[in-house]
Amino acid sequence: MGNEEAVFFSRLLTELTLSFHIIYATIGVGIPLMIFIAQWVGIKKQDEHYILLARRWTRGFVITVAVGVVTGTAIGLQLSLLWPNFMQLAGNVIALPLFMETFAFFFEAIFLGIYLYTWDRFKDQRKHMLLLIPVAIGASFSAVFITMVNAFMNTPQGFDLENGVLVNVKPLVAMFNPAMPTKVAHVLSTAYMTSAFILASVGAFRLLKGSNHVYHKKALFLTMKIGLIFSIASAVIGDFSGKYLAEYQPEKLAAYEWHFETEEGAPLILFGVLKDNHEVKYALEIPYALSILAHGDPYAEVIGLDQFSEDVIPPLYIHYLFDLMVTIGMVVAMVSLVYVVGTWLRRRFVNANWFLWIVFTTGPLAMLAIEAGWWLTEVGRQPWVLRGMMRTADAATTSNHVDSMLLLFTGLYLVLGVGSVIVLTRMFRKNPVEQELADRHGEGR
Repeated sequence: MGNEEAVFFSRLLTELTLSFHIIYATIGVGIPLMIFIAQWVGIKKQDEHYILLARRWTRGFVITVAVGVVTGTAIGLQLSLLWPNFMQLAGNVIALPLFMETFAFFFEAIFLGIYLYTWDRFKDQRKHMLLLIPVAIGASFSAVFITMVNAFMNTPQGFDLENGVLVNVKPLVAMFNPAMPTKVAHVLSTAYMTSAFILASVGAFRLLKGSNHVYHKKALFLTMKIGLIFSIASAVIGDFSGKYLAEYQPEKLAAYEWHFETEEGAPLILFGVLKDNHEVKYALEIPYALSILAHGDPYAEVIGLDQFSEDVIPPLYIHYLFDLMVTIGMVVAMVSLVYVVGTWLRRRFVNANWFLWIVFTTGPLAMLAIEAGWWLTEVGRQPWVLRGMMRTADAATTSNHVDSMLLLFTGLYLVLGVGSVIVLTRMFRKNPVEQELADRHGEGR
């Protein structure tokens, strides 16, 4: 296997691992907040259905955490095996946030175990709910610290480069780099949004399958409200991300938008097909919108790809990923808005099967947007693994066995993915809500 093949398979395996891990990582970050909100609403309203929501969501969450641990471990292993040159160069800089991410996970896991096994030990549910605070904080800060590493790769700082070695390292300066605020905020808001829509999909599916229990209706309304709030937050943070890119990674923003010529009053291009000679066909062009996104001024100048050499311009197909991410974000926000407003106004269509099927799609669509967003940001950094300092081709291993590793890990992820779906399905199928409520009422008598 040549060096180019080793780089190709290293990138492919890393993409596969991150794409699989992000599913469980997103759920791992967002679900603890959903559990906390459900239990808080249940205590406030003295409603057993919301308390049961929190209890059942926690059981499913534990399964996803277990899978997330395996895939997270795989990422750590692959960083050393597939990208040894990058780790040799930058390992001492990113060691602190990587360690803090591990610490945050253990912090979360300890309190999750206590929370899970003390459900019936507290007469006052409010004391039990307090155990969720460190779980939610630990889950969110796991994402914060690992995103700091990714942000550092986009805007490296906090060191001096001498003879190809990073010296005078200032870990906190490296962690709090210019990319960090928008990246961390966007990762958290989209994780909360996606987790809410996944749970909403579950509720919609149960209603579609004939269960008319008020439990599922309450679950659906709660999660759609949360999904709406965080979809709006994600859009606002996305606007800040555009302004960050315009200042620190203008070539990335220009590639996102197929913005080839530097100009004032730049339009935003959505959709379209790229032809030869940078000709864009069938696009929706919004006048001045790119200048507003980049600088908050409709007449501001936006740097185009004409200002960069060919060898540092990211692959232009990332525009399609940008379109996919933005389109899904708008769709799920609109569906949640229509559902919430329709429910408040007591419109019948919100309970119609055709609309519940639309609601059901929000979970899978939101997760697809998460995937598209990560592919977008990672491919958009190419050809750099550490922007402006180390190219991806120079960071990868020269091993001849990466293709074998790809097959091995593909099999592992297939087993984990199928296994987790089977376990979750059987867990809830054998213990339906109606039966659990009946049993609890029986115990109460």
